[in-house]
Formats: sequence, C-alpha cells, structure tokens
Amino acid sequence: MIRAPKVVNQDSQINDPASSLSSSRAPPPERKREQSAKMATMSLAVASPLTSTPRGLAVSMPRTTSAGLRIGGASLTRFPGLATAAPPPPAGRGDAAVVRMAKREQELEDIRAMPTDKIEEEVVDLKGELFLLRLKRSARQEFKSSEFGRMRKRIARMLTVKREREIEQGINKRLSRKLDRKWKQSIVVRPPPSLRDNKEE
Repeated sequence: MIRAPKVVNQDSQINDPASSLSSSRAPPPERKREQSAKMATMSLAVASPLTSTPRGLAVSMPRTTSAGLRIGGASLTRFPGLATAAPPPPAGRGDAAVVRMAKREQELEDIRAMPTDKIEEEVVDLKGELFLLRLKRSARQEFKSSEFGRMRKRIARMLTVKREREIEQGINKRLSRKLDRKWKQSIVVRPPPSLRDNKEE
C-alpha cells in the first residue's frame, strides 16, 4: 500500500512571512531576563554616578588609626597617671644660659671702661697666648682646649669696642683699616704674659 506524500501549504507560508520571521528571531526567555537585569544596573549607575565606584578604585579606610586611638584611649584610661605625667624640663640649661649672658655683659662693661691703648696692649698679649697654645697643641703638650674659644671671643669683643669708638669719632672703614695697619707696624714684639711670669720665677 503506497502512502500519499504530505502536501505543504505553501500559500500559508507565503501569505504570513511576519510570523515566520518572529518565530525565527524571537529570543529565549533567559536572554530576556539577562537583558532586563543589565538595563536595570545601567539605569542605577546613571541615576547615582557619585555613589557608584569601580571595584579597582574602591578606597578602604585604614583601620590602624582607629585601632591605635582605641588602644591609646584604653591605655590612658587604665593608667591615668601616664596622661598627666610629663618629663620635667632640664633645669640646668636655662640657668646656665642666664649665667653666660650675665658674664658676657659684665665682660663688655669692663672692656668699655678700658682706654683704647690698654685694649690694644691686651689684644697683643692675647694673640701671643694663642700662639703659645698652638705651639703646645703641635708639640702634643697638655693644654686646655677651652682657652682657644675664650681668648678668641675676648679678642673679638675688644676689637668690636674699639671699632665702636671709631664710629663715634666719625672714622669710616677705609680710614680704620689704615689705622690698623699703622698700629700693627708699631707693635713691639714681646713674650706673652705667661712666659714673662715663668722667667721672673
């Protein structure tokens, strides 16, 4: 028995092309759900651009500072004596500075009370003492290293007082240099006071 072939209704397919296209292009329901979820996330990102931050740029606050503050607060509350107790300032430094300033002022007053000739003679003696100290240092003999600074400071103060007097007299810098050259040329070479005392003994 021979079966008759099925006849396809071509007229229905030709007459309804939209139904065939829609049936071929219609997305599955899972894809629709994914698209709707993406649209929802994009709308949220557009609505709040300030609050949304990318994952790579997320800033995390350091916890060590808060923990340190808590630890510090706990330690201070446990030991209240540590919060109030502070190391006392060194008492000797301020007193020593005041004493040094008083000595300096007294020395300047004594130098200002001296005549100019006396100041020049003492400057020559102090320079001779400095020369002896340098000789002792080069020969590795015993000497006080603090004497270098003391003598240099005294010489500088004496020359400062001398220059102050020249300014009061109206002597300019150029004339002062000429007078200094004349004074250095007129200096008579003599041993310093310490050597003179040793010779007399």
